[in-house]
Parts: sequence; C-alpha cells; structure tokens
Amino acid sequence: MVTLDKIYHAAYVLKNVARRTDLIEAAALKSAAHLYLKTENLQLTGSFKLRGAYYKISQLTEEQRQAGIIACSAGNHAQGVALAASRMGIRSVVCMPDGAPISKVEATKAFGAEVRLVQGAYDDAYAFACELQKQTGATFIHPFNDPEVIAGQGTIGLEILDQLPDVEAIVVPVGGGGLISGVAFAVKSLNPAVKVYGVQAENAASMVQSLRQGEALTLDSVNTFADGIAVKHPGDITFGMCRQYVDEVVTVSEDEIASAILRLMEKQKVVAEGAGAVSVAAALSGRLPLEGKKTVCLVSGGNIDVNILSRVITRGLMTQGRNVTLQIALEDKPGQLVGVSRIVSECGANVVSVIHGHSDTSMAVTSCFLTLGLETRDFEQIGEIRRRLTEAGFHIVN
Repeated sequence: MVTLDKIYHAAYVLKNVARRTDLIEAAALKSAAHLYLKTENLQLTGSFKLRGAYYKISQLTEEQRQAGIIACSAGNHAQGVALAASRMGIRSVVCMPDGAPISKVEATKAFGAEVRLVQGAYDDAYAFACELQKQTGATFIHPFNDPEVIAGQGTIGLEILDQLPDVEAIVVPVGGGGLISGVAFAVKSLNPAVKVYGVQAENAASMVQSLRQGEALTLDSVNTFADGIAVKHPGDITFGMCRQYVDEVVTVSEDEIASAILRLMEKQKVVAEGAGAVSVAAALSGRLPLEGKKTVCLVSGGNIDVNILSRVITRGLMTQGRNVTLQIALEDKPGQLVGVSRIVSECGANVVSVIHGHSDTSMAVTSCFLTLGLETRDFEQIGEIRRRLTEAGFHIVN
C-alpha cells in the first residue's frame, strides 16, 4: 500500500509546506558513533507529524473535505492536522487525552481545530474519535496506521539520503510506528545497506513486545513522560512494515530520556521533547551497534511543556551526577554545620539548599537531620564528598 512513488509524490506536495529540516553534526554529544541530528523539532509545527497529516488531507476528495475531518493525538499529530485543515479550509475536530501537555492542546486550538479532551491515554482518545467519526461521517485521519500518512513521514528518509548519502545507520523514535515505517521503507528501497533502528520508552514498549511475540499486541497501560510515543497498540500496517524493514527496536529508560534532553540542550542547543530525544538516548546508551558508523538520530519533535522541562532538567542533572541531595544525621550542637560546609567546600561542590530539621520522631532528642542540595561535577565528586564526611564522623542517612 505504501510505494516509493507515493513517497516521492508526498515530497512534491509538501515542497512548499513542510520545511526541509537541517541535518547537523553532533560531535559534542561524544558518542561512539559519528552522530548527526535530523532536526524535525524545528519543523513548522515543532514536529514531523505535519508531513503525514498534510499529505493525507491533501489526497481527500471534495466530498470528504466537505464532511470535515476527525483525528486523535497526544499533541503533535493534532497540530499537523489542525494546520493542514485550516490551510485547506476544512473543519477539523481533534480528540486528545486529557493528560496531554497544555502547550500542545493550546497550540492545536491556535491552529484552528476544535479540541475534545478524553480521559485516559492516547488509545482512549482514539476509541472516542472512532465513535465520533461514525456519528458524524467525517473522515478519520489516523496518526500512523495509514498509507498516505506513512508516505508523508517517509519524505524524511528521502531528505536524509540526500543530505548524507553515505549514512550507515538511522535511529528513529517509535510510538505507533508511522514515522519509522515511512523512513525505513524509503531508505531500504533506495539503499538496503543502511541500518534502521527504532527506539521506544521502556514503559510504553508496544512495538518491541509485538515484534517479540510476532503479532500486534495491546499493552494494559503505558507510563512515560515521552507522551508522543505513549501508544498501547501499534498499527497493523506499521507492525508489518517494521517486521519487514526495521533492523531492531530497543527501549530506553525515563532517566536516559531525561539525560538525553539535557545533553541536547547543553551540547547542541537543541530543545527536544521526550519522544524526540529517545533516538539520542539510545545512541548514547550503547545498546545499538553504532560504533564508528555515520549515524543519524531523528529528533522527531520539540514540543515539550515548559513545566515538565524544569523537572526533566533536574532529573537529567541527577542521572549525570551533577545534582545530589544528601541527608546527614547530626548531633544538635554548635559547629556541626560549619564542619559539613567546610568539607563540601574543600571538595569543590556548591550548596544550593539547606534544610535543618528537629521534628522527626525517629531521632534522638539531641539530634537533627541536615538535608543538603548540592551542585556537583560528577559521581566521582559525590563519592569523594560522601567519603570525606564519613571519615569526619558524620552519619549519611541517604
């Protein structure tokens, strides 16, 4: 159902709509691979989803356009559908899970769609959208399990091959599988030697488990801040294409995703959402055979909620040993805080918070807990601080 001609046609249709996003070298990330970033986070709606949504809607008949369109999305497909529909003068209704980031909900409204919030995850919004479609007769624009949508996403594969002809591996985020299906099909059709790897959050690994079992499975639940790939059930079309064209799909942890977002910001000045950063997280984790290979990590989106971003940065700092909280049991007498502060200072760390508490009933009456928030260089420095404090007679609780 997906053909190379269709992907080339999608590229023609999208020529004056979707940006040809930059492919930038990412040597500062210091990976064993020779990394490049395909910056779809800089796409017009902040995500690759515009490509598939616009191409699908552009192929509708006049009768279908008059009936309007319905879509479901955690946020990025929603914005692509809303923008495409608005440009073509088509009424659009988008069903989104009620936990979708506020920034994505508001952006979807701003692009011209009517938003319906549905309690639960993406798959719950999908079920609601299907019922609404039956009631209204509008055309349903699936976010991934559709040949035209897949073809639109496949234009990224064409761009990568044109921008880096000697690419050896491409790492792609996977939710329902539309992006990797299009990219893998385009790339393998033109250069079968290129490896295509997929990445999922370990708490939303529907495609990974489906590939292991040999059939498209439905997870009981998904739990990841990478909302763009929080999908319980992969598409039937995309599952089949992944089996045929994708070399391997791996998972990454929430901490690895947070660390990748932080490293992209610090080292490459690139803002990625959780789903967009999983490709980099996998490349840096060592789980894929990328050593020495020219590897493109597809940064699929940058629509991260600023409220989540601050928490992600803190989590990323902690996973890199650059932020730590120590709780120390002290005798409540003069000079204790000075002794702790001196050791921390001599080790070169920076104190950013201090909590001195007496109220814990598990403590002796003459004792207290000192909780310190520290900025540190790495885990080695944290270890040195712990060792020096212990040698000085201080008891570190955690």
